[in-house]
Amino acid sequence: MDNVVSAPEVDSNEVRKVRIEKLNELVSRGQDPFERTSFERTVTAGEVQKNFAALEGAEVSVAGRLVSKRVMGKASFGHILDCDGKLQIYFCRDDLGVEEYQDFKKTDVGDIIGVTGRVFKTKTEEISVHATKVTLLAKSLLPLPEKFHGLKDTELRYRQRYVDLIANPEVKEVFLKRSAIISTIREVLDKKGFIEVETPILNTLAGGANARPFVTHHNTLDIDMYMRIATELHLKRLIVGGFEKVYEIGRQFRNEGMDPRHNPEFTTIELYQAYADYHTMMDVTEELFTAAAMKVNGSLKFVYQGTEVDLTPPWERLTMQQAVKKYTGLDFETEELSSLIKKANAMGLELKEDTSWGRALYEAFDNLVEGKLTGPVFITDYPVEVSPLAKKKPSDPRLTERFEFFICSSEGGNAFSELNDPLDQRKRFEQQMLNKAKGDEEAQPYDEDFCTALEYGMPPTGGLGIGIDRMVMFLTNSPSIRDVLLFPTMRPLD
Repeated sequence: MDNVVSAPEVDSNEVRKVRIEKLNELVSRGQDPFERTSFERTVTAGEVQKNFAALEGAEVSVAGRLVSKRVMGKASFGHILDCDGKLQIYFCRDDLGVEEYQDFKKTDVGDIIGVTGRVFKTKTEEISVHATKVTLLAKSLLPLPEKFHGLKDTELRYRQRYVDLIANPEVKEVFLKRSAIISTIREVLDKKGFIEVETPILNTLAGGANARPFVTHHNTLDIDMYMRIATELHLKRLIVGGFEKVYEIGRQFRNEGMDPRHNPEFTTIELYQAYADYHTMMDVTEELFTAAAMKVNGSLKFVYQGTEVDLTPPWERLTMQQAVKKYTGLDFETEELSSLIKKANAMGLELKEDTSWGRALYEAFDNLVEGKLTGPVFITDYPVEVSPLAKKKPSDPRLTERFEFFICSSEGGNAFSELNDPLDQRKRFEQQMLNKAKGDEEAQPYDEDFCTALEYGMPPTGGLGIGIDRMVMFLTNSPSIRDVLLFPTMRPLD
């Protein structure tokens, strides 16, 4: 009868004990696998599959993790998994020799092996390698969970991503697509003449966004410092200095809540272009998204969590006032503020009587409209109260030349015609300080050096920030940000 070997669902401590005994036996025979420093692999599993016609009958060397094993007396079959796919291996005692075949039979699912042999097809037409030599390259001391694929405990998958990647090939695909998306972004921007730069992660001020920072302490300087919450203010300093097109892809850190769309550390792309405005940034946004979608999905149409999305430009463009009127009936263009506040409160908001026009508009949009935006749609012309770094609209100083875009009720990025008036910027920082004094923990600090930079003169500039993690979520149909972060933030088990 065939002896089918798979990862047993038993006490992992007992399995570990048995496997350590196997390892000790190998060491006693002078065959410690962990002493090996390399293995000369000539092809990957995927290359064997793709190039079978050229490789049939040829001798190759492959290497990977043993993920299945079926022992049948004098012959056995198994599969190895490497970075490029899975490949069947045929092991025969007459070809390997009695001793080496016995050593193979003692290997465990999870061990990493190197195999040299001849490429062929089995009677069932499966492309395989007929092994003539097997080398144990690393001993797996813990068993792979046999039913990891269907496990409901997603937290375990996030905590042990290394096992998740072994057991679930579709998870690996998400991160391969993530890498391709980031490479595509770089390719598009580099061709447009942008320069990639790096700015500090540790700062003496946490500016560029309304968010709570993480605080650390610099021992040598004996000062508190902040993990950056945005790259904006440093990148705009570079525009002042004469770089006319700059971008940075990097981690941001915000000491805020965690949910399916938020992680304390996340990745963004921020870019700034001199002599451009927020209309230019809309075009850049469409270009980046469409290029990334074509790269990883081969189409501008995709389904995200049951909702069909079409990225074909041009995307819908609505002012915030238009969006609020369209989805709630509240008309911020013609109605009196007091009447709007009463109607908004009747819809579930809790606006005070002295709420400003701009704040009321934003709260109505944020609470009553955002969740209804399937998108892709640009929402433009945000109130100045919530846009301390954006330029005012010449036609209405209550508003700014700012947009955010939304896909499937989720904000995917933010852009401005950047404020370059140093006197106006100082006033807005002063207002932020007043807000902070009133209890707003996310208010931006007064950045005197940034104001000084603006006083040297910054040209009209368009700026754009896109959340890479959410972009990957959209394009890989991933419901949670944790699904697109290799190592999401988790509470310690102890």
